[in-house]
Formats: sequence, structure tokens, C-alpha cells
Amino acid sequence: MSVTSSRPTAMVAGGAPQDPSADPPVTRSEPRRAWKRWFPVIITAILVIMAFAIGTWVAADPVRVAEVRRLISSPEGLLALFVINVVSSATLILPLPGLALTPLAATVADPLVVGLIAGAGQTLGELTGYLAGYSGRKALGMDARTQRMTTLMRRWGAAIVFVLALIPNPFFDVAGIIAGGTRMPLRLYLLVAASGKILKNIA
Repeated sequence: MSVTSSRPTAMVAGGAPQDPSADPPVTRSEPRRAWKRWFPVIITAILVIMAFAIGTWVAADPVRVAEVRRLISSPEGLLALFVINVVSSATLILPLPGLALTPLAATVADPLVVGLIAGAGQTLGELTGYLAGYSGRKALGMDARTQRMTTLMRRWGAAIVFVLALIPNPFFDVAGIIAGGTRMPLRLYLLVAASGKILKNIA
């Protein structure tokens, strides 16, 4: 009597059996998803390094320090700082040069003034994420991670927004989208986001 295996086998193209216990093949989309996940982190790290490098280069020469201080302290320079931070924060997920410009400006101008202006600009720019989540135009996949974040936002929304605004990170946009999606009051969102971002830029 012949004994046959009770384990089912799958047929692949050409009629050859395939062991169902074998590991699934790695698709080309997996490295692409990993790259998209780490891309904002890499860009943020590059911009932070650039900010320190440029700040060191400027601080090494008193003439450069005086010239940059004059430019940034002027009304035009402060307006440019505000606009750049608005545009930088309005760009969902991908940070722009405002992240590098603000620390540089704080090294040559009044840190309090720079922090207030940059924080106000960043808060205004972050409204894009909040409004996208509120209106439903920016849909996030309801996977397990997003569901946990949504639950936490409903329970500890103000604290989460404040902490993420206080700590430099590329994930605040996601928090803004979820805050809008969970209908956090706009005044509360602006208050806690501005408080965290102003303190971050002053520190």
C-alpha cells in the first residue's frame, strides 16, 4: 500500500506542484514601500546636518555673522522666514528648507523673535494636514496602526499634538491629518500646535 502525503500542494504555471509551506516570494513593491517609509526620515536628517554645517560656517566669521544678522533681523528677512516656514509646513510629509533655516536664523538673530515667527508660520502651514483630514480628502488606510493612532488621538489628542510639535520629527503631518479626521476643535489644535512649535524653535 502506498502512503501519500496529506499536505495539499498548489499548482503553479506549467503544472509543477508548489510547497504551500514555502516562504512567499518577495515582491518588488516591498523595498519600494520601505524606501517611502524611511524617505522623510532621511530628508529630515540631511536637513538637520545641513543646518548645523551652515551655522558653523557662518559663526566662524564675524563678518558673515553680522551680515546674516542684518538680513534676518530686517522686516524683509523676518517676513521671508515666516513665509518659508508656512510653505515648508504646508508640504505634506516631505519637509522643505524651513527646517534648516530656522536654527540658522536663531544663531544670528534674537531667538525669541525667530521662535515666535517661525512657530507661527509652521502652525499656519500645518493647517493643510488638519483640513485634509477634516474634509476627508486625505484618506489614510485603516490598518491596525492607523486605528491605534486614531484611538489615541481621540483620547489624548491635545497632548499628542503638543509633544509631536515640540520634538523635531517628520510625522507631525500624519498627526495633523488624524486630528482633523477625528474632528479635534480647530482652536485647540492651533493652540497646542503653536505652543509646541514656538517652544521648539526657541529652545
